[in-house]
Amino acid sequence: QEKHLVLAHKLFLLSHPDVDDLSKVDLRSDVLSAVKSDDMAPLFESLAAAGVLEPDAVLLSEMRARIDEEIRKLDEKIADAEENLGESEVREAHLAKSLYFVKVGEKEKALEQLKVTEGKTVAIGQKMDLVFYTLQIGLFYMDFDLISKSVDKAKKLFEEGGDWERKNRLKVYEGLYCMATRNFKKATSLFLDSISTFTTYELFPYDTFIFYTVLTSIISLDRVSLKQKVFQLGSVCYVFLSCLSLTKGTFQVVDAPEILAVISKVPHLSEFLNSLYNCQYKSFFVAFSGLTEQIKLDRYLQPHFRYYMREVRTVVYSQFLESYKSVTMEAMASAFGVTVDFIDQ
Repeated sequence: QEKHLVLAHKLFLLSHPDVDDLSKVDLRSDVLSAVKSDDMAPLFESLAAAGVLEPDAVLLSEMRARIDEEIRKLDEKIADAEENLGESEVREAHLAKSLYFVKVGEKEKALEQLKVTEGKTVAIGQKMDLVFYTLQIGLFYMDFDLISKSVDKAKKLFEEGGDWERKNRLKVYEGLYCMATRNFKKATSLFLDSISTFTTYELFPYDTFIFYTVLTSIISLDRVSLKQKVFQLGSVCYVFLSCLSLTKGTFQVVDAPEILAVISKVPHLSEFLNSLYNCQYKSFFVAFSGLTEQIKLDRYLQPHFRYYMREVRTVVYSQFLESYKSVTMEAMASAFGVTVDFIDQ
């Protein structure tokens, strides 16, 4: 997973009211270590100003000095490449500077330098890689305008060509963007299309991807579609992962027990999905209750927590009521394992 996105999640948890103070002490230590290791001076300055980290003028000065020195070296390499080497070397030198700005958290400079690098780039695949770097910047800062424009740009590039691996990666990026902007139906479609081709481990692990796919599918698909598309998750995971696993350029066989555990890695997720389809509403509410904490502590889903809670209840209540012309509040409360007052409210 891209370490800046790991850092972004920790920053999110640091600001979350449901995270206890003791956990925040460890998170704060992790954040400071990450900031120092990559010389993220702009982020350190903003976090110190916000009271998240302790101000340290000496540390900030040291980081800025190292940044200035590294940029000087990168500029020298660019100048040398332009004078003595070919177009490919010039592009690589500019790309190195772009990625350094990304590393130290200089958002605007990184975006500007990525545009310069694009101007030195001919191959569609390499241009697409630059778009993926831009998308990662957008996800770190939750800059939805930047993400939306980058997705549109990537689609235009694909009209000129592009390989399937990058096209499939883009589906997951766009699906994550859709989920984060409450377009759950489109996110579901994109995620389901990517189950057997998932390679975007820079965004999140595969079990997190399955978590997102199930959550978005529950409120976007009817019961028949859930049966046809989502209940195949287990078998698709098995086929996808047990056939081939790409590690450092070599293919290795993955043990079947690990595959079968993909969905069960996320507590309550399997019960959440199966109990809805099997009309086991009491079990569904228990599983749903167990998932709420994970939803609240996810930086992409948390802003939509209350909306998602309502939508899930709408789905499950509608499914229950379809079987009846009329039903008492007591019977419905009993079926869901809640009080009559809860149902009434």
